[in-house]
Amino acid sequence: MRPTVDTYRHQGLRKKLVDSLRAKGISDEKVLQAMAEVPRHFFLDSAFDEIAYEDRAFPIGQGQTISHPYTVAYQSQLLSAARFDKILEVGTGSAYQAMVLAKLGALVYTIERQKTLFDSNRGFAWLQEQPGIKFFYGDGFAGLPTYAPFDRILITAAAPAVPMRLLEQLRPGGCMVVPVGEGEVQQMKKITRLEQGGFLEEIFDSFSFVPMLSGKKAD
Repeated sequence: MRPTVDTYRHQGLRKKLVDSLRAKGISDEKVLQAMAEVPRHFFLDSAFDEIAYEDRAFPIGQGQTISHPYTVAYQSQLLSAARFDKILEVGTGSAYQAMVLAKLGALVYTIERQKTLFDSNRGFAWLQEQPGIKFFYGDGFAGLPTYAPFDRILITAAAPAVPMRLLEQLRPGGCMVVPVGEGEVQQMKKITRLEQGGFLEEIFDSFSFVPMLSGKKAD
């Protein structure tokens, strides 16, 4: 059962979390403010209430996790999302990352391949009342060509290589943030689609994500 009450205690814990993220090098104040506003404990089972604001990943079922807050902040900062940007997110998971992007004023189109997680998010009334997020059940490798082009694309799972099919859904001048690698550790990459054609690839820090898988999983 997901919690739906945000107490002063929770808000205080979020402030401490944001202060720790700032100390770890997250400098985008808009991202930090968004994370200060999103109740992370809403995206976890109530059993995690006491530890929901620790900088840790937690299981959310179906072999998936909610990412470390630092990872969410890092990817969000790298994405440089602006208000009204149209963002494709691959890997909804708990929807915490999508909610942070929505708090930045973006319109988030988020895909989840696990039907159980998709249904859980669609059944969470508080989440459905939040503006700026559209949920899709599908294959993340396929993206959402019907809704392309996107200003930004964020992948929240480890891709074996940069997904070219998704890059085709990026507008010129837009960028993709994706962890790439098939081992236990991946390199965070930012791929910008250049206005004059071609792509610019930048490599950043190392992280550890669950693998990005193709197809849909019905149960």
